[in-house]
Amino acid sequence: MSMISQEEALKKPLPTPDGDSVELWEGLKDGKLLLQKCADCGDVQYYRQEMCCNCLSDNVQSFGASGRGTIHSFSVVHRAPGPAFKADTPYAVLLVELEEGPRMISSLVGSDPNTIEMDMKVELVTEKLTDDISLPRFKLAE
Repeated sequence: MSMISQEEALKKPLPTPDGDSVELWEGLKDGKLLLQKCADCGDVQYYRQEMCCNCLSDNVQSFGASGRGTIHSFSVVHRAPGPAFKADTPYAVLLVELEEGPRMISSLVGSDPNTIEMDMKVELVTEKLTDDISLPRFKLAE
């Protein structure tokens, strides 16, 4: 059994873009959340797929989302899932219902997580981690 160093334990994992998600990560790098819309049935989906999850058509096209949404559900994390996240606690994990319809999981920035409530309005911000990776986060809408 190999032991990881303390330095490794304090590093947060980074997403690894793949063929299905590279377009999403490129958009986030530019500050845009890209969704897909089916040209056949009109369904909007978040997380890029080769086909529409509603009608199975392969006629899906990416578009820039408004970045606005509503907190559908949330949980405030007080106990870090690992050493790399200890300094972040407490933080809020959100289930955001996007203005365009799909829901996505993200986290809240810029506000005390203990003051949020269901149905609060939020807007997308991106957090640049590296030259290639920016994470989607949400702040309370003004």
